[in-house]
Amino acid sequence: MSNKAKMLTEQARALPPQDRIALVEDVLDSLDRADPDIDQLWAREASDRLAAYRRGELAARDLRDIIAKYRR
Repeated sequence: MSNKAKMLTEQARALPPQDRIALVEDVLDSLDRADPDIDQLWAREASDRLAAYRRGELAARDLRDIIAKYRR
């Protein structure tokens, strides 16, 4: 962590809880912005997977099986 980030962290810790919550939410929102390049890559990937499924190259799986896998 840079010195500037450490200084900001110390200042943030001195804020009242409600202000810290608002600050954290704002910082998280700034990280959650859509990236058009990544969105385009995901759209292409989804299209490629659908095409592979329709060509019979990719099998569909039951959602219940997938959920069960991650619940184990």
